[in-house]
Amino acid sequence: MNKRQLLLQGVNLGMIITSALMIWKSMVLATGSESPVVVVLSGSMEPGFYRGDILFLYQPKTPAQTGDIIVFNTDGREIPIVHRIIKVHERAEGSPPRLDILTKGDNNWGDDRSLYPRGQLWLNTGHIMGKVVGFLPHIGRVTIIMNDYPWFKYALIAALGVVVVTSKEG
Repeated sequence: MNKRQLLLQGVNLGMIITSALMIWKSMVLATGSESPVVVVLSGSMEPGFYRGDILFLYQPKTPAQTGDIIVFNTDGREIPIVHRIIKVHERAEGSPPRLDILTKGDNNWGDDRSLYPRGQLWLNTGHIMGKVVGFLPHIGRVTIIMNDYPWFKYALIAALGVVVVTSKEG
């Protein structure tokens, strides 16, 4: 392979990566959510959502309500949680009024207070990453497989590398 072909492949790869980032940033701006697409990683919301379902999020302008399914993250947690709001308390302190939110997984026995940081009994609107507005079933299973079996991720990358190299030779 000559230098010109190598440079062209590098430019094409850069355009693919840049396009993907532009699409992601456009979705962030359009939805108002820092993470507009998430994958369900546990069975806590079954039968509504199963492991591997892809959820689409939107940050609504209206306050959270009981029954909304939200994705939230608390301090000290790396992975966001998808659960339903079961209680909302409005405090008249300040403007706009502050909301105290309690969540629960549909498939769980109790509320989520055990998942919140020690001493925290409620979520507030700052913890909410977005409200679930749509989903694609089972499409995110590849993500779960790559997280559960890291060797699969490396095997997939190696296989893609072999395909790219052999397709360029032929």
